[in-house]
Amino acid sequence: MRPAATIPIAIVAAGIIIAAAVYVTVSKNHGAAAVADNPGLIRPVESSDHIFGNPAAPVKIIEYSDFDCAYCKGFNDTLHEVIATEGANGSVAWVFREFPLTQVHPASLKLAEAAECAATVGGNGAFWKFADTLFANQPVSPSDFGALAAAVGLSGSAFASCYANASSTVDARIKADSSNALSMGAHGTPYSIILAPDQPPVVMDGAYSYDAVRQLVDAALAAIASSTAP
Repeated sequence: MRPAATIPIAIVAAGIIIAAAVYVTVSKNHGAAAVADNPGLIRPVESSDHIFGNPAAPVKIIEYSDFDCAYCKGFNDTLHEVIATEGANGSVAWVFREFPLTQVHPASLKLAEAAECAATVGGNGAFWKFADTLFANQPVSPSDFGALAAAVGLSGSAFASCYANASSTVDARIKADSSNALSMGAHGTPYSIILAPDQPPVVMDGAYSYDAVRQLVDAALAAIASSTAP
């Protein structure tokens, strides 16, 4: 029998090996090596981004997410609550970017393509409705996409055509989002950055609680208020 003292060490070692394997396979999947956190490399928010809330909000939460990730599902609800409360006056917005971890969640790329097709066919509002539907019905099979698209009011034929052809525009967007996440050092989801004028980016690596996000957002808003005070 192995001595009891060695069992925890073996468990820890196994955990490290598994974590390292996930880290490496995720990096390989997106064609780039993950590096140390460098949130300064985040791509600026543009009008083409999926934005929930006021596009001109001074504080923006940029989330890199995977529709097949259970933690992302919970964090999706959290960010909706943040925008409904902290962003009620238009001071906080949420930006969603794709980061499908296909080595961990094999269906995640198809889910991302479907969400981007929802945006292509129905615009920003349709994207957010479809995204919420994907999370609410997790796990989702591609065979469910047609029904889910119809449920949020999308044209079935237009959505089906976009998804069947997996346009270069859709795939290029997903790849660009994922590559940007990796360039900052992200290797799991959700991975989020809080941006505010004249302040260093704040990294949220994981599914933070509502209270934790609120505190970070309030700190960013307070810093803005302080910098603009007479």
